[in-house]
Amino acid sequence: MSRPHISILLPVRNGSRTLRRAVESCLAQTFRDFELLLVNDASTDETPELVRSFAAADPRVVPLKASGGLISALQTAHEAARAPLLARMDADDFAYPDRLSEQAAFLEKNQDVAACGTQVRILGSGHGETPREGFSRYESWINALTAPEEISRERFVESPLVHPSVMMQREAFEACGGYRDPGWAEDYDLWLRMLEKGMRLAKVERVLLDWSDGPDRLTRTDGRYSLLQFMRAKAHFLGRMSAVRSRGVIIAGAGPTGKQLAALLREENVTVHAFIEVHPRRIGKKIAGIPVWEEARVGEAGALLPVALSAVGQPGRRQTIREFFAGRGYIEGENFFCFA
Repeated sequence: MSRPHISILLPVRNGSRTLRRAVESCLAQTFRDFELLLVNDASTDETPELVRSFAAADPRVVPLKASGGLISALQTAHEAARAPLLARMDADDFAYPDRLSEQAAFLEKNQDVAACGTQVRILGSGHGETPREGFSRYESWINALTAPEEISRERFVESPLVHPSVMMQREAFEACGGYRDPGWAEDYDLWLRMLEKGMRLAKVERVLLDWSDGPDRLTRTDGRYSLLQFMRAKAHFLGRMSAVRSRGVIIAGAGPTGKQLAALLREENVTVHAFIEVHPRRIGKKIAGIPVWEEARVGEAGALLPVALSAVGQPGRRQTIREFFAGRGYIEGENFFCFA
């Protein structure tokens, strides 16, 4: 049996309500040379019967079983996959007909790209409902990040690729160690490991996936996807950067996000030299032993100055802080990063 060009990894647990729509969107792809690895993760509803029926009706569907949760199911799918390209899909999402063809063509043309996502449309739980406000802002942000340089630069703002929209070079995926369970989101962990190794991530500039923001989604029910764990992942990978370890950081913003970031960085043995603030009541004081400086104390970027971080979440402030540090010679993605 010849191996397919693409292996689609689709884990599902108790997804009978949405699975048919998701699977049929995969089987209707204009690109036909794929296998669909459908992993039933200990479902207790009608999902097992649906998986068997799909496999009986289409030889491209490979039924698999797992029982250890999402990461175990993804690892099961990866072990069974035969293709050089790995694509992700979730049981409550919908792939547009040209998704696989567009991504395969993109990776063929850009062979230096390790993983390629797509732009997405985020839907509410009713497949057409308006998503929650935070996800609407995330949709605008994530769809604007398409080039590898943009994705690398903003890696610490949020997860820069929507997991079920991604297609990866299998060789790059395995070189990073595949999926693991570090205590935070497995996909964000993978993107940060890829970027840490200097791999390039990109996005097809078309909406090719409807991404469901349902109440049962793991991002809403599993502690690994909490805001705290996302921040912990950011601090962990930032703390592994040589410039950060040798020079420490200064943090723009001494609000809740900045204080939490400082605490997590200290857990990673990173020196936090100061908070940078514009609030007059905070300037000159100390927060958890860290001095609060006014902006005027920030010098021109140089080889020995700390790495600068922005942890201000108010709308519009990210760009203001970018301009402030750029005016002092800082380069975003090298010695300056946004965290909010």
